[in-house]
Amino acid sequence: MLGYYNYTVILTYMSLGSAVSGIFLAVKGHPFWALVCLMISGLCDAFDGKVARTRKNSTEEEKRFGIQIDSLCDLVAFGILPCTIGYAMGMRSMWYAPVFIVYILAALIRLAYFNVAEEIRQQNTTETRKFYSGLPVTSASLLIPLVYGLIHLLDPFLWQYVFASALIIIAILFVCNFRLRKPGFKGIMILVGIGILEFLLIFGLMLLIRHGDFLIRHGGWR
Repeated sequence: MLGYYNYTVILTYMSLGSAVSGIFLAVKGHPFWALVCLMISGLCDAFDGKVARTRKNSTEEEKRFGIQIDSLCDLVAFGILPCTIGYAMGMRSMWYAPVFIVYILAALIRLAYFNVAEEIRQQNTTETRKFYSGLPVTSASLLIPLVYGLIHLLDPFLWQYVFASALIIIAILFVCNFRLRKPGFKGIMILVGIGILEFLLIFGLMLLIRHGDFLIRHGGWR
């Protein structure tokens, strides 16, 4: 069989599985659960690199294979899935197609550039990367849920426009050339905690909205 199969790729493949599940859920009209899948993909991605580095006898081919599949999976999880969530939220007009194209293209360019830069860097040093150039695409797993939660506090008429604007801003940050410190283990755990807090807040907000709609429909609020 083609490819390399060991424990270092498990989290990466789990991230892809979660992302594909999220795309399916979004297409079926369940943006919230698609958002949960996005956050699960982000959780898997947060630790796949650390798991990969525990294997000390990886060959050069295995290392390069890991870089490639990680970026390919990231394109699906943090490039395509957020746009599918936007589609599920009602961004179905052709006017939104350029927004999705720009966002996915920016994610693609960033990931391709990262792959090239990372291979060159690994030829010159064995040290782990300490800084990112631009905003990592995996940040979408925290930024998109944040935007999703905030827009539900706005008038529903504005949801699509705010979400589209957020996608454009994030896309620009993907390809902007600025240095961002890569989080260590403590930083990753803080980000995981933020993700859990976001999930709880959004889930609570969804319950309040649905409960409010129920009361309005059945005369509980007048």
